[in-house]
Formats: sequence, structure tokens, C-alpha cells
Amino acid sequence: VQLQASGGGLVQAGGSLRLSCAASGRTTGGSNMGWFRQATGKEREFVAAIRSSGTSPYYADSVKGRFTISRDNAENTVYLQMNSLKSEDTAVYFCAYSDWGSPRTMATVVPEHWGQGTLVTVSS
Repeated sequence: VQLQASGGGLVQAGGSLRLSCAASGRTTGGSNMGWFRQATGKEREFVAAIRSSGTSPYYADSVKGRFTISRDNAENTVYLQMNSLKSEDTAVYFCAYSDWGSPRTMATVVPEHWGQGTLVTVSS
């Protein structure tokens, strides 16, 4: 599975960005896709994940109510709509794919496939 992420950039605090991640290769119907992020000097952390069907979104507490994950199965693409951005959201965001488990599982078990990161910078 290959993952291509895009959509990062510079935005002011309170603003919005939408990240996209397109999956290609041997994807399966029972998969989950999600997003992680890593800020400078910090460990990578889970952000959000969703089932291949586009159901059961699961979010980290830090983004709940501000970020929305969605999936377009026709395009095999997952999106992360980020609203009310804060300076602490600044990080490199990584797309991930897992063939098993659930969106909640992606929060605790390292996914098998990763895309390249896309940088999100929120200025205060």
C-alpha cells in the first residue's frame, strides 16, 4: 500500500486546513486509515482514524470537536478537516493505513503502512 499525503501549509491560529491522503496498491475492504502527527522534539501521536466504510471515526481528545476525519472510498482517499487550529497543532502530519483492527486500534497499535509527512504550521 502506498500513501500520498498533501494539504499542509501555514495558517494563522483559528484558521482551517484540510489534509488529504490517497491510498493505492493492495488496499482491502476491511482497512482503516488515519492520521498521526509529530511536533519537533516530541513523540509521534495519534490524531484520528476511520474505517474503510467511512464509519466509526475515532479522535484523540486533543482534537475532538475541532478536527473531522472522512473517507471517500471511490477515490480511496481520507481527509482531515482541521478547524480552530492552535499553535500546538503545529507538527508534521502523517497518514497511516492498517489492514486489521478498528479506528480505535490505530491509536494504540502501530499501523503497517505510512505515507510521507506533510507539515502544518499554525502561527499565533
